[in-house]
Order: sequence, then structure tokens, then C-alpha cells
Amino acid sequence: MAIHFASADDDDAVISTINTTPLVDVMLVLLIIFLITIPVVTQTVALSLPKEVNRPRQTRPDNVEISVDREGGIYWNAQRLADPTALAARLEQLGARQPQPEVHVRGDEATRYEAIGRVVLACQRAGILKVSFVTQPPAKG
Repeated sequence: MAIHFASADDDDAVISTINTTPLVDVMLVLLIIFLITIPVVTQTVALSLPKEVNRPRQTRPDNVEISVDREGGIYWNAQRLADPTALAARLEQLGARQPQPEVHVRGDEATRYEAIGRVVLACQRAGILKVSFVTQPPAKG
């Protein structure tokens, strides 16, 4: 093992060169990372998303409005039903009619999704073809 002692004159010399090799290495690594990740991020499935349309509701006498309150209680045209089996029985009668009336489902904003999902499932099992959700438009301001 050799020990090198520098002279005192070399200590005062100014190094005027910059080693750019680490900078180039970092830039090349970043370039490779970006080239790999950008196609993954921008790759999406081509979909035609629905446009928001504000249509006034056409209320007909034969349309049925099913409401779900925040506790999960089910109402048929503002009349409370005893249990989900009563809803299923009424929906089966409705599904047998020709032409079928529309079913409008209204849910309280604090209602669990499960309660509204059960109503939609009952409509599906009864063969109801037109089910829509009634919402309140957001307040302007």
C-alpha cells in the first residue's frame, strides 16, 4: 500500500472542471423510467360516456314511486310497506302488466346503498324494464 504525500503547492489549485457523468446517468435513468411509465398511464379503454341531461320527470298516474328512507323503510307511492316481501309481491303484479309502468326509485342521501340495492334487485327479479333514480339537483351557489 502506497501513501502519496502531495506538495503544499497543489492545495491552492482551483479545480475548474465539473464531472457531468453522474448528471448524465441520472438523466438517462429518468428518461427510461418516463418512457416505460407513460404508455401505461395513458392506456385506457375507449368508452362513450353518457352526457348529463337534465330532463323534467314525466309523472303519469300509472308510474310507481318507491322511496327508501334513511332507516331503510320502503314506501310505495308514499304508503309504507310492511316488509320487502310485500314490495316483491307488488312488483311481480306490476311486471305482469302490459305495458309496464315506470318505477322511480327515490332514496334518502343518508340511506345505506344496501337498502336501495335491494329495491333495484327486487325490480330486476320482477322483470321491470324501466327503473329510474330520482335525484335532487345540486344547489347553485
